[in-house]
Amino acid sequence: MLRRQTRERREYIYKKALESKEKQIYERKQQLREALASGKPLPPSASSSEATELGRDLNLDAAQAEPGTSIDDEYSRSGTYDPRVLVTTSRDPSSRLTQFAKEVRLLFPNSTRLNRGGYTVSDLSAAARSNGITDLVVLHEHRGVPDAMVVSHFPHGPTLLFTLHNVVLRHEVSTSSSTVSEQYPHLIFENFSSKLGNRVKQALKHLFPVPKDDSTRTMSWINKDDFISFRHHVHVKTSHREVQLAEVGPRFEARVFEIKQGTLDQKDADTEWVLRPYMNSGRKKTQL
Repeated sequence: MLRRQTRERREYIYKKALESKEKQIYERKQQLREALASGKPLPPSASSSEATELGRDLNLDAAQAEPGTSIDDEYSRSGTYDPRVLVTTSRDPSSRLTQFAKEVRLLFPNSTRLNRGGYTVSDLSAAARSNGITDLVVLHEHRGVPDAMVVSHFPHGPTLLFTLHNVVLRHEVSTSSSTVSEQYPHLIFENFSSKLGNRVKQALKHLFPVPKDDSTRTMSWINKDDFISFRHHVHVKTSHREVQLAEVGPRFEARVFEIKQGTLDQKDADTEWVLRPYMNSGRKKTQL
């Protein structure tokens, strides 16, 4: 099992390296084509031998499409099967974190909650792989207040780390009902326009299966200044023009601060993106 996982991971990394090289060659060809079309001098980075080699089949490559990337290949089989999510907490959770984990489990259809106990991260990852789990969600706390969430996709990643703010449980929402709908929810994503925002959107979107058209359950992920507001609603159509909306809960604000290309148990996984100090020091400068 370990040899197969190592081989699959090595093949995946090799495939990404090949596609990265193809994309670099495509970008250099585009720069060369634009320079020849406009009559401008060649880019300083392109030597004469390289320009000759790239320009040899430049006319034949005019119709070449931009090469894709396998950075989202982890979700290539989405839609062919429903995701299975495993929800757990950090060790020795407080009562509030345990309650929050129960409510998070109700958010994801086909999900399972596991009491952490003495299980290590390696144990959780091995159990997830052997039982067909597609995503592992780990919730953390600080002095009884939920403050972090880790979303790790199996079998090859990525792993997204979020900070949580202003967590409100279901029983603290005044309009909360006694039961939670088990329907597959409709998803609303707003202001995920950048490349990083689309990456986060892909990871969050594939935690949920494809809903039916008549589903009355809605989950919203609204990005504002890199803080993602999560809201959970159900709606009832009262007339042909009016819809009554009720918040179910829980609600929270999340902010991504790191993305790793491997799974949670891979300590040597490459860091795809990390929030550095002073990255938002500029006025109105956002990442998502």
